[in-house]
Amino acid sequence: MLNKNHHMPDFQKPIAPYLIEKKNIVNLILFTALFALVFINIYSPFGADRWFSLTRFQFFTYSSLVILTGVLVVVISRIIMYKVCKKKIINLGQFLIWIAAEVLAMALFYSLFEKFVLYDDRDFIYLVKMSARNTALVLLLPYSLAWLYLSWHDKKEQIRILAEGQQPDPTPDMIPFYDDKSVLKLSVKKESLLYLEATENYITICYLNKGKVSKYLLRATMKRMEETFAGTGIVRCHRSYMVNFEKVKVIRRDKDNLRLELDHPEVMDIPLSKTYLQNVMQTFALYSE
Repeated sequence: MLNKNHHMPDFQKPIAPYLIEKKNIVNLILFTALFALVFINIYSPFGADRWFSLTRFQFFTYSSLVILTGVLVVVISRIIMYKVCKKKIINLGQFLIWIAAEVLAMALFYSLFEKFVLYDDRDFIYLVKMSARNTALVLLLPYSLAWLYLSWHDKKEQIRILAEGQQPDPTPDMIPFYDDKSVLKLSVKKESLLYLEATENYITICYLNKGKVSKYLLRATMKRMEETFAGTGIVRCHRSYMVNFEKVKVIRRDKDNLRLELDHPEVMDIPLSKTYLQNVMQTFALYSE
C-alpha cells in the first residue's frame, strides 16, 4: 500500500545551508533585480507599460527606479534572515512564510508608491491585491530559478567531495557520515570538521572546504552521532552541539553562559552546557597538551 504522504514536503525540515550563505544571498538579490528589470521592460507583463501615458524611455527609467527601490525590501529582509539564521535554524515552512511576507511587503511598497507618488485614483485595496499578484509572479520566478541552481550546485559539490573522499589515500583521517538509512552521504577530513548541530531529526555538519566554512544537512540524530564518535575528540558539549576539540581554542564564560571559541573567525561560538562540562574539560585538557 502506498503512503499518500510520501511525497509531501517536510515543512519542519531545516532549510539547506546554501540558502543563507552570504554570497548566495547577494547573488540572489542581484539576479532578482536584474531579472525583474529585464522581464518587465521586454515583456511588459500585466500591461504595465499601459498603466500610465509614458514613452518607452520614461517607462524604463520609472521601472528601474521603482524596482531598485523595491528591492531594498528584499535586501533588508535578507539581512534580517542572515542575522536570525546565525542564532537559530529556520525550517522550510518558516522560510516559505518569510518569502510570502517579502512579496506582501513589496506589494505594499508599490501600492503606496502608486497611490501617493503617482496619484493613482484607484481603490487602495485593489492596488494592494493587484501589486501582490504582479509582485508574486515577477519575484517568485527568479527565486525558483535561483533555488534550483543553488540546489544543483550544492549536490554537484557534495558529489565531488564524496568522490575525492572515496579515492584511496592513506594519509588523511577521513570521517564518514551516514544518514538514518545507513547510506554514506559525506566524508570529511577530521582536521576540517568544526562542529555538528542538531535540529530535530537533522544534523548540520559544519566543516572547512578549501579554507571556507561549508555546511551539509544530514538526516540523522545527535544520539547516533554521539555513539559514532564515542572515544574520539568529537565530543558533545550541549544537547544540540558536538565539537571537534582539535578546533577548540578557548573556553570562556559570558555572564552565566559557558562558550567554546573555535580557531576560525567565521564560526560562531558554541554553547557549553553544565551537563557536559566535566567531559568537555577533560577532553580540552587532553587536546591542549
